[in-house]
Amino acid sequence: MENNHYHQYLDAVIEIAKNAGEAIMKVYETDFDVENKSDNSPLTQADLAAHNLIVSSLKRLTPDIPILSEESETIDADVRNSWQLYWLIDPLDGTREFVKRNGEFTVNIALIDRHSPVIGVVYAPATDLLYFASLGHGAFKQAKNYAAFQIHTRPFNIEKLIVAGSRSHSDHQVQRFLNNIHVETGAVPELISMGSSLKICLVAQGSADVYPRLGPTSEWDTAAAHCILKEAGGDIVDEAGRQLRYNTKQSLLNPHFFATVQKSFNWSEFL
Repeated sequence: MENNHYHQYLDAVIEIAKNAGEAIMKVYETDFDVENKSDNSPLTQADLAAHNLIVSSLKRLTPDIPILSEESETIDADVRNSWQLYWLIDPLDGTREFVKRNGEFTVNIALIDRHSPVIGVVYAPATDLLYFASLGHGAFKQAKNYAAFQIHTRPFNIEKLIVAGSRSHSDHQVQRFLNNIHVETGAVPELISMGSSLKICLVAQGSADVYPRLGPTSEWDTAAAHCILKEAGGDIVDEAGRQLRYNTKQSLLNPHFFATVQKSFNWSEFL
């Protein structure tokens, strides 16, 4: 599939993400129940409602493109490893934030081609905030009914570092990372805490320089926002500086990573 063909799906995927957001908000406004999955992560009726809506909509849009969702049944690795092109979705990223009712949760939809995201849509339904990108067409942000505008990463300055951190997963490793930056540079980095894939979008829109994730995530957590960040001028790299790639192994877990404006910078020296 050529680059200009990816873009044809973008408007439809944005509409699907917004429809999923509506389904999520209907549950958000109720006294919903919370279950725990096998990994002890929370699951709500909103996750399942969004999953069903997105999967059925994508099947109508692209019947021949397979779909991998956080809430779908486990697909054998040998089967999915044979896919060159597939949809990768997280119907409700930030379920912990959803349960806390702080609004920092998103719908994530990505199209992956040859292990790299080529469409990314991140929609935060509680605030009606949308980020989207497709390969070669730039990254954009739209708030409510205002016009969408193109976003870019900010110029890198180690002396004025802004670090995005997890709202629900902050730990001693991130604090050590911040302390080591202070020791090495003499500058105290500013920390912005945020939930879900919105942290990666903060880097993409120029509000932060790096988001270090030093705990477990899955590929559906990062793919959509990864496309947005790449089109905005940044990237997501592992501790060795290699770009994050998708569907290349048996596991769907990501390595520890840095979502960053400066992909050539050796962030690992501060670990």
